[in-house]
Amino acid sequence: MKAIGFLEHLPIQDTNSLIEFSEPIPQAHGHDLLVKISAISVNPVDVIVRKSGHKKLIQPKVIGWDAVGTVTEIGEDVTLFQKGEKVFYAGSFIRPGSNSEYQLVDERIVGHAPKNLTDAEIAVMPLTSLTAWEVIFEQLEIDPTDKNNQQKTILIINGSGGVGSIATQLAHWAGLKVIATASRTETISWVQQNGADLIANHRKNLISEVHSLGFKYVDYILGLNDLDGHWQEISQLIKPHGKIVSITENHRPIDLKKLTKKRATFAWEWMYSKSYYQTPDMITQHEILEQIATMLDENIIHSTLTKELSPINADNLKKAHQLVESNHMIGKVVVSN
Repeated sequence: MKAIGFLEHLPIQDTNSLIEFSEPIPQAHGHDLLVKISAISVNPVDVIVRKSGHKKLIQPKVIGWDAVGTVTEIGEDVTLFQKGEKVFYAGSFIRPGSNSEYQLVDERIVGHAPKNLTDAEIAVMPLTSLTAWEVIFEQLEIDPTDKNNQQKTILIINGSGGVGSIATQLAHWAGLKVIATASRTETISWVQQNGADLIANHRKNLISEVHSLGFKYVDYILGLNDLDGHWQEISQLIKPHGKIVSITENHRPIDLKKLTKKRATFAWEWMYSKSYYQTPDMITQHEILEQIATMLDENIIHSTLTKELSPINADNLKKAHQLVESNHMIGKVVVSN
């Protein structure tokens, strides 16, 4: 099969930053599905992994953490899927990625694909939907059936990015008042389309921005960008007993003592944790994707596709990486066959 990967951590403009090569089609065993891939999406994590490192690899590394495709073979322990079914998933951080013709993926982190969307519309959804769902409903412990949610407010820092676009939709669906940050005319319009009630400009002082909207504190904060730069604002804006989740790591120490008197909670979210550690609740990612598929088919949430390239090859993947690296992407980019 054809695959696309890298041997060196090079700038994306370099000819060899991503290369095409051939390798044997893997075989499905245990809980694995062998999926023939029809569309993939590029996320910031793809760029980070491609760029991070100095050593030249012996074998090309295949990345990619969003895919839609058709099950062609199943392992002997598979119970959730059959050959011929269309599926979507974000995959695992410790296995070869989706930038290839075929991929092995554990059924417990896979969902049946939505029926009413194109492959490109589906391919942008798994990683961001899983991350946003785990943040809103697992880490922040928000109950979407709780009518008291209408009295609560969430601040989503970087609302127009991939995760922010889904988190805004899910928080809006759960009944929360959503303050999403955006700084440009086009990103403001985008977050409003996704259900943001109010806008704060993250290029200005967020404390002043949120106070000017009429809120001294917010109940929940989701940090999706520059935790170092926003920590002072986050710690001041969070309500006593409030909850904070971040998906981006700090690069210098952050002072958690700022949360002591407020008895506030801080947590990390890493979508890959369940498959990385093979946790007993790994199958919840299958269940989340099944729910996301239903919500997409019923138009409760919508796809965040904004750019499609075709076909799947090294040149188009390089273009997709460049778009993500620009830090001006609104929504998501897909490469499809």
